Amino acid sequence: MKNLLSILCVIWLAFGLISCELQEDVYSSITTDNFFQTAGDAETALIAAYDPMADLYNAATHSSDFGTDQIYPRPVVARDTYTLFTYDQNYSSQKSFGRTFESPFQTWTSCYAGIERVNWILDQVPTIVMDETRKSSILGEAYFLRAFYLWMLTKNFGDVVIKTAPSKSELDAYNPKSDVAEVYAQIFQDLDMAVLNLPSNATQTPQFGRPSKEAAMALYAKAALYGGDFQTSLDMAEAVINSGSYRLLDSVEDVFDVEKETEARAENIWSYESISAVPGRGTQVPSLYGPAGSAGPEYGKSSFGSAFAYQSFFDSFDPKDQRRNLLATSYINRSGVVVPQEKITPVTLDGVLVGKFQDPNSNGGSYAINLPIIRMADVYLIAAEAEARMNGSSSKAYGFIDKVRNRAGLDDLNSGLGQEEFVNAVIQERSWELFGEADRWYDLTRTGKFLDVIPTAVNSIFPVRKPESKHRYFPIPLDEVNANPLLEQNPDWQ
Repeated sequence: MKNLLSILCVIWLAFGLISCELQEDVYSSITTDNFFQTAGDAETALIAAYDPMADLYNAATHSSDFGTDQIYPRPVVARDTYTLFTYDQNYSSQKSFGRTFESPFQTWTSCYAGIERVNWILDQVPTIVMDETRKSSILGEAYFLRAFYLWMLTKNFGDVVIKTAPSKSELDAYNPKSDVAEVYAQIFQDLDMAVLNLPSNATQTPQFGRPSKEAAMALYAKAALYGGDFQTSLDMAEAVINSGSYRLLDSVEDVFDVEKETEARAENIWSYESISAVPGRGTQVPSLYGPAGSAGPEYGKSSFGSAFAYQSFFDSFDPKDQRRNLLATSYINRSGVVVPQEKITPVTLDGVLVGKFQDPNSNGGSYAINLPIIRMADVYLIAAEAEARMNGSSSKAYGFIDKVRNRAGLDDLNSGLGQEEFVNAVIQERSWELFGEADRWYDLTRTGKFLDVIPTAVNSIFPVRKPESKHRYFPIPLDEVNANPLLEQNPDWQ
């Protein structure tokens, strides 16, 4: 997705410079005041609002997994700073290696770029004369995107700036932070509008990569869970489940089969859609997880051997759990020879490959496999946790979690668990179900478990890991703090 507005501005600047040199007059230009005139303009602006997703899902979102008890990186290009919690508020190592694009720095800049573009849509599109049904959908998508960008910001940085109007002057760009509760209130307000305006997945031709009404409700359920509004979380999760618009696939492995991505959309409520055949914005995430030197054809034609699963995480699975099939302790090389675990990577003898993002027919580093953002298994587990936090380990809560366990080939969860035991079981089930999907770090931080869990997730590469309470949130990039006189750094990072 191209940022047409930026391209047009650059072209105009170029023409302006040429006109000065040739002493020609310029008679027109495109500005925000005269751009939003037609339905086509509204569609173009909406595409521009999606564009920051490409930078988020190039690696910034998934770098959070490097700090978990599931995934660790090969210690190069500053990736190990997340594992060892040695990053600073200036992201100095990321800058020195040119890797800010796979850091929280990118999350901050991409989300606020997206919010700014959304704000122009919400400010200008309502006055455009166009098909009212389509206008409603465009506004619904815009509200959804703003809620999503704000949610990404607050779960990474805590108190953040709420911006709901476009910057029509320089002073408009300077805003102070709001506390987490206020941020969630804005997220819920935006999602209320998204639910109101977006069409149901059951009543429209699928628009790949774009949210449906059910996607807005699913995001609402997850954000409400994070925000502590468990009743709303349960209500929204049940609304998605009862809508019949999405379902669990019979096999969890099919969710990540690139040849079955059309079928997988029955479970994947909203994904980052990748198209390998079309040049453009892609993602390096699948390349991170295959063997180094593109040695494993089944993983894709360009893989770096940059990230692996801990052996302890692999061992935590029940052997009959089908989700363990999405991890591997060997692979077949280009000569058809089985490469054993001790030779997967030279950095350790117990590397475990993550197989969720394979695409044997990738176009070099361009993969067709989609990256799930929220899917039905997540919604069932959200419902299980929300119900349990309100009503304990009820039969209803068991029904939600067992739906996911049974699909994985496991028996029902042990009966008779207390409330805390049940919630812990749900968090663990989320780990087995959603590993590698940029989810685990936030489960550990929102529940406070990271301080106890992370020090036990070690291996020969990272034998000691000591997170501190300040690592609950990432530091706001120092460049942003210096640029905005009203913006204060997170207290723990000052």
